[in-house]
Amino acid sequence: MASVAVLVPCYNEEKSIEHVVRGFRDSLPDARIYVCDNNSTDRTKEVAEEAGAIVCTEPQQGKGNVVRRMFADIDADIYVLVDGDNTYEAAAAPRLISTLVDGTLDMVTGCRVTEIREAYRPGHVLGNKVLTGLVTSVFGRRTRDMLSGYRVFSRRFVKSFPALSRGFEIETELTVHALELRMPIADVDTAYVDRLPGSNSKLSTFRDGFRILRMIVSLVKEERPTAFFAGLGGLLAVLAVVVGWPVVAEFLETGLVPRLPTAVLAASIMVIAVLSTMAGLILGTVTLGRREMKRLHYLQTPPVRSR
Repeated sequence: MASVAVLVPCYNEEKSIEHVVRGFRDSLPDARIYVCDNNSTDRTKEVAEEAGAIVCTEPQQGKGNVVRRMFADIDADIYVLVDGDNTYEAAAAPRLISTLVDGTLDMVTGCRVTEIREAYRPGHVLGNKVLTGLVTSVFGRRTRDMLSGYRVFSRRFVKSFPALSRGFEIETELTVHALELRMPIADVDTAYVDRLPGSNSKLSTFRDGFRILRMIVSLVKEERPTAFFAGLGGLLAVLAVVVGWPVVAEFLETGLVPRLPTAVLAASIMVIAVLSTMAGLILGTVTLGRREMKRLHYLQTPPVRSR
């Protein structure tokens, strides 16, 4: 039978962590439940231990750091990643795992469905749709809720995942990793509820939204360098033409170049545009080799299959 590990990154979730641990203990009685505390200033660790979880700590602040530590240190065949705020449906875990195993998938995302306005604020809904749309337009439209904190992974996903981000950008990185390697994935609708009284969200709509957007730009640059740098080169080439056209027109009419600084500026911008495009072509070849190596490493671990 496949072993299951429930991974719960936590920061100041004293009010909700007991409900999370007990909920997953009821829905997955054979699973090991790990709570990784990230410098909490309340009794999160003590409450988690009392509820029966295996507690570890990560001193580097940020959800991405916690996920990286847990992925590296914990061994299992199937991993369930969930936030410690008790907003996700623990009872849906067997359904997500069955979807993963029956379909021989590598990631199943619990897509949030709720009628509670306070649980999933309109600003977060809009931001999620915009950011998910940006990522899927570049890497493939195969998921509806890129920022969901409720996911199930195969071992070969977890052990091939580089985990470079530090904070709430981790969900974006997880999604792009699956899309970039063309892993088999799926979405499953799950209930999403409001936090318990006294429990506060650690997510800042604008600050973390900007960090996620910055991560998306970085991932596009790293994984699609040809399109990124060629696009930048194209914009610079257009700018060079706009700046230099009056000089060229005047030269064709009079045979003189009276605005030499403008001519030099336009020529310099065009040179940078060409260099940017060439850099994109070279980096595209490097990225292809790196993607092939990641794919080979991913394939070294066998998939989870139903028995």
